[in-house]
Amino acid sequence: MGIVLAILLFGFIVFFHELGHFLLAKKNGIDVEEFAVGMGPVIFQKEYRRTRYSIRLLPIGGFCAMGEDEEASDSPGSFNRKSVWARISVIAAGPVFNFILAWIFAVILIFMIGYDEPVVSDVEAGYPAAEAGLQAGDRIVEMGGRKIHIYREVSAYLQFHPGENVAVTYERNGKETSVTLTPKMDEELGYERIGIAGGTSTRADLFSAVTYGTYEVKYWIQVTIDSLRMLATGRIGVDQLSGPVGIVDVVDDAYQQSRSYGIFVVAAQMLNLAILLSANLGVMNLLPLPALDGGRLVFLFVEAIRRKRVPPEKEGYVHFAGIVLLMILMVVVMYNDIQRVFF
Repeated sequence: MGIVLAILLFGFIVFFHELGHFLLAKKNGIDVEEFAVGMGPVIFQKEYRRTRYSIRLLPIGGFCAMGEDEEASDSPGSFNRKSVWARISVIAAGPVFNFILAWIFAVILIFMIGYDEPVVSDVEAGYPAAEAGLQAGDRIVEMGGRKIHIYREVSAYLQFHPGENVAVTYERNGKETSVTLTPKMDEELGYERIGIAGGTSTRADLFSAVTYGTYEVKYWIQVTIDSLRMLATGRIGVDQLSGPVGIVDVVDDAYQQSRSYGIFVVAAQMLNLAILLSANLGVMNLLPLPALDGGRLVFLFVEAIRRKRVPPEKEGYVHFAGIVLLMILMVVVMYNDIQRVFF
């Protein structure tokens, strides 16, 4: 059951990404050859207003075929005959819809289980926070120049900035105080700490669910960006990346661990993973790499600045090379996932 949930969950997130491309294409009068739900062999299809709508056998996402890689045809609805800003909106819509979906899931989740305010619940003696005067009840408002809205941002900042002094601003009785802390190694746990605990859940009404849903998506976007930064600087290796096999395994583990607690806990776990995956997919697709939406946007912005399109054949070569490199990376990641999961 966990594996089925993983496939459906990831498939829906990819489908919603493609839905963004589709809706903006239609809004801009662009011809959409096919909008498919699922991949693989067609099991049902119907044509309506020059678009073929199809349901395919494998429930793993979908696609929106607009002919964006083709030369401009005589049709006024051809993708490449539209203005550069119309094309930018269509390509950007996929990642934007991922962020919208993550936000919708986050609002639902927080309305269900509440949110973790960045309020200190305990200060441990012998660690930098206690020595700097922090107390239980203090509210962390900023770390390392970043605004803090939920407690997990505190933990994430320390995780992604090991060994660094950290400037912390906290609020007590309406007054803000700033201190600089040097994390101390916890020999028993094997990592550095500043010696605070927090993250008590607070019930949410609709307004706070909407507000903290935004903070939740911001948190996952920042985690993704920080992870990519560590990958680019060599602080984590390619062997720590996960692909579809790893995602299925994580979702299945979450389901197996939560199902004994009932459907409410299972739903909360799935929503949390859906937020992570949707925000992650949005960020990854905006990377300025060939073959990704971000790579296409680079060429479109160059066109907007130059007021002249990059020769399609040259752009095609770049995207083809990008696809080849991405396929190689996917094979490596899948191999690592299989090694990690099955051996």
